[in-house]
Amino acid sequence: MNIHIIGGGNLGVAIALGLANYTTGNQLTITRRNTAQIAHLAANGITVSGNNIENIANADMVLLTIKPYQVDTVLNEILPHISNKIIASAVSGVSLETLHQKTKGAHPIVRIMPNIAAQFAESATCISFSEQNKVAGAQVVALFNQLGTAVVIEEKLMDAATVLGACGTAYALRYIRASMQAGIEIGFDAPTALAIASQTVKGAAKMALDEKIHPEQLIDRVTTPQGCTIVGLNEMEHQGFSSALIRGIKTSLQKIKE
Repeated sequence: MNIHIIGGGNLGVAIALGLANYTTGNQLTITRRNTAQIAHLAANGITVSGNNIENIANADMVLLTIKPYQVDTVLNEILPHISNKIIASAVSGVSLETLHQKTKGAHPIVRIMPNIAAQFAESATCISFSEQNKVAGAQVVALFNQLGTAVVIEEKLMDAATVLGACGTAYALRYIRASMQAGIEIGFDAPTALAIASQTVKGAAKMALDEKIHPEQLIDRVTTPQGCTIVGLNEMEHQGFSSALIRGIKTSLQKIKE
């Protein structure tokens, strides 16, 4: 497909690089007013432009990776130049119905919530679309399944998907940072501690994804009676590890809904 990404911020760049490196046969354009910050993408065969409408008439799919306050400006700019394009919006808080109204029903609309791990084909992408746009939705699902996993959810859960799947990247990285710091305290140098902590998280996630069982069942394999794992887990719970994480996720969701 010919894919036109409007918004060359962190998420737009991650998607563009993921598509360039992990899919084949797609023509990619990404736009940003200040192109100097994304000029390096040209080395990956991605067309970089400061003009949102450059090449857009040839696009099969337009991806919006912009801020909510930019939606009206961008749509007013591009709509006169496109016809019956799939518009996939990663704009948080802007509903399918709102986008349908703003585009006067002239384009199939799909909501997406990827995360920046799309750059490495490891995004947990959530996707929502109406029944009337299920063909376009299926195309978007197929595309993002190449960049990790793509799960179709009810639109009412898109805000929750933002917190769990997108903000969740930062939460997971904060765990890795803390684990790295602890590793340094117990004797490792920083690069080795980071490598061990990161691979351990990757391995745990791989187990959970492949076996599809409750994490506690996997934890049981590591915890032996009177062993060092169970005492560490219990101390973390005494200090509020799980409850702090849950509170953080719920607080992030409250912020989105304000």
